[in-house]
Amino acid sequence: MTAAAAPAASPATTGEQPGVRLARSRRNAELSLLLLALVIVAAYGATVEATVLDTVTPDFWVPTAVLAGVFLALHVVIRFLAPYADPALLPAVALLNGIGVGFLRRLDLARAAPADRESLAIFAGNGGRQFAWTLASVMLAAGLLALMRDHRSVSRYAYTLGLAGIVLVMIPAVLPAKYSEIYGAKLWIIVPGVGQIQPGEFAKLALLAFFAYYLVRKREVLSLASHRFLGIDFPRGRDLGPVLAVWALSVLVLVFEKDLGTSLLYFGMFVVTLYIATERVSWLLIGLILFFGGAYLAYVLGGVVGGPFANFHLRAQIWLDPFADPYQDGYQLVQGLLALGSGGLFGAGPGGGEPLEIPEVQNDFIFAGIGEEIGLFGLSALLVVYLLIVERGLRAALAVRDSFGKLLAGGLAFTLGLQVFVIVGGISKLIPLTGQTTPFLSAGGSSLMANWLLIAVLLRVSDAARRPVTGGGGPAARPGGGPPEQLHGAPTEVIRP
Repeated sequence: MTAAAAPAASPATTGEQPGVRLARSRRNAELSLLLLALVIVAAYGATVEATVLDTVTPDFWVPTAVLAGVFLALHVVIRFLAPYADPALLPAVALLNGIGVGFLRRLDLARAAPADRESLAIFAGNGGRQFAWTLASVMLAAGLLALMRDHRSVSRYAYTLGLAGIVLVMIPAVLPAKYSEIYGAKLWIIVPGVGQIQPGEFAKLALLAFFAYYLVRKREVLSLASHRFLGIDFPRGRDLGPVLAVWALSVLVLVFEKDLGTSLLYFGMFVVTLYIATERVSWLLIGLILFFGGAYLAYVLGGVVGGPFANFHLRAQIWLDPFADPYQDGYQLVQGLLALGSGGLFGAGPGGGEPLEIPEVQNDFIFAGIGEEIGLFGLSALLVVYLLIVERGLRAALAVRDSFGKLLAGGLAFTLGLQVFVIVGGISKLIPLTGQTTPFLSAGGSSLMANWLLIAVLLRVSDAARRPVTGGGGPAARPGGGPPEQLHGAPTEVIRP
């Protein structure tokens, strides 16, 4: 006598809807990675105190505990508002942000008198201000997740965001130098007695949302080819207008704001988003020719006529030979190179270097200051963390099922990677120095808040990309229920029944 076969579980008993493939949220994996990142941050803080103070104070864990409360709160928010978001984004960013706060506190300890170091308040100095900016940035990111339940809703305000982005870019250019210029670059809004704001950090987000919307609507036209050369299809001359317009904007940024990195950032993110939309390599070639041609012309004119190109010409000269004037114009770059060189493979250890010898080490040159203490291996690990964030953003772009989301996530991920390249390239003498900040590491609220908003958008897009799909391979269910809507009648949008 054989036992009767157990009845198969029905969808009603399992809670699974018929025809739906379940996807795991991986929130527990995110929590585990986040706790690991916080352990690394705590170990870094303890090592700094052991080196600088020759002892580990009983409350060394308090800064990490404060950060842990902030990041764990965001983790809880993600569990409810974006349960299928990529589990690696928050831990990676938390690690970078925590190391940045820890290094800024290390600078505060070095600046304090030896007798006052052990009693230095946790929330004092640049480290304390970065704590406050981190709290505000994480709250802003959580607020954006709560407000933006569907990333496609951003497209409704594309033109408004585009106009706002242009205004934010141009404000420093039209302000007097005393209210906008630091070390020759006009990138800030300086409020006397309060501080400075870098509006370009927010402009890149607004402009990218507009670029994604515009290219979704125009991608079919921009994909047309007029002729083939060396196996590459080139676009029609009449379709070069958008690229030339953004190129002109980037040249104006280079002329009036006197910064190559910002100009490269805006133009690069548009050209790469255009490439993602059309898959035409010719757009990349055209973009490279336009940008480097404009930069070379600005360099030549700066050496001949001076004027608005003089600052860029000087930065290029410093880049070509920083040791020609190592105590004046080339001092910052020389000190950064010496710090990287003295760090070697393994560094002097957290707290063991001399980062205060580098001008503005808490801002532009924080990567060089950290590199002196953690060496080439440590810097490589940080770059891998940045690479992981960019890779996860690109993965979300590939997986999401609407064109606007693909362009938005792909553009945001590339923009973050390009910003890291621009600042690390300037510090290592690969390209001329720029006024960009190192994301999540450098002191300052503008950069930290803007980049946390960027991460919030990537979390939202990755949540849409990883949501369960129907058995027929259809699009993900909308948070509010019902079928997904076509994006403004875009001809390239595919809606499966």
